[in-house]
Amino acid sequence: MITVVVVDDSAFMRKAISTMLEKDSGIKVVATARDGEEGLEKIRKFNPDVVTLDIEMPRMDGLTALRHIMMEMPRPVLMVSSLTTEGAEATLKAMDLGAVDFIPKQLSKVSLDIVKIEFDLITKVKTVARRKMRPVPKLRSSLAAHRNVESRSAAKAVKPRVGRPKRDVVVIGVSTGGPPAVQKILSAFPADFPAGIVIAQHMPKAFTGPFAKRLDGVSKISVKEAETGDRLSPGHAFVAPGGSHLILNQKMSRVDLCVTPDPADALYKPSANVLVTSVAEAMGRRALGVILTGMGNDGRDGIKVLKSKGGRAIAQSDSTCVVYGMPKAIVDDGLADEIVDIDDMADAIMNNLYL
Repeated sequence: MITVVVVDDSAFMRKAISTMLEKDSGIKVVATARDGEEGLEKIRKFNPDVVTLDIEMPRMDGLTALRHIMMEMPRPVLMVSSLTTEGAEATLKAMDLGAVDFIPKQLSKVSLDIVKIEFDLITKVKTVARRKMRPVPKLRSSLAAHRNVESRSAAKAVKPRVGRPKRDVVVIGVSTGGPPAVQKILSAFPADFPAGIVIAQHMPKAFTGPFAKRLDGVSKISVKEAETGDRLSPGHAFVAPGGSHLILNQKMSRVDLCVTPDPADALYKPSANVLVTSVAEAMGRRALGVILTGMGNDGRDGIKVLKSKGGRAIAQSDSTCVVYGMPKAIVDDGLADEIVDIDDMADAIMNNLYL
């Protein structure tokens, strides 16, 4: 039985989340709390497998409570997030601090939306419940907190290689637990990184812009949310917009990006399969595919196409994934040329460009 504590200042949200979770016979909500202080008391008392945690609360907000959880009694925490720019920024900060993922705060009255949110919530709780979380050092001040986050999110700088790379585009597919992983990789690259980068991170529309801006602020390379007409070039990374797909268009001597709603029936928007397949078709053996932490198998079919065209593929290791789903799918199918810890991923990417 998976046990959960729900922390939210809204009585409606506490009830809604509890009701949805307990529709699964393998999940039990053992307690609820109205703010961070009460939440910490309930977590200490009931020792749940998973916590859902609102961000904006009286007395003690979610980010402060999260810091205490990750220092004293680390466990998987899902943030309850508003689908706004402000909500995105707070959620990204929470994931830096150790939260594994988030669920949307806006519970639509449209039954199909409710069913999808319910399915995602139950799936995320069951997937992350058994993941062991590491405690973070005690944070003595806001400055210490900032430095701690940066030190955990950034990898050691990667040294440029000599010569011309055989591959000049990197395509990354990632989902649950992705933002800190992607930040660690991109922040380690030199400004003259010799390839263009395109990223499909499963995120809502309101989140991908702030995510790209955050990456740009900590990276030597340029990072932005992709727009139709952007040109793929070395030292530039593009994040696929939430709610849409990103594809590449080969045009004579250049490669342009295109944001599109199609295929409309894709399970994820953006889809790693759509992006990786597009990269494979446009770039062939010049492409390197990287599949990072995430639930499900999005990216596997695209990697199959990429490998058939002569490209290479890297999977994140089980021990460093928040959820070993997407990387496992390509490893199990024998598609991964390397399996790499996240701390070594930036260096492995650079090396593979020259293989």
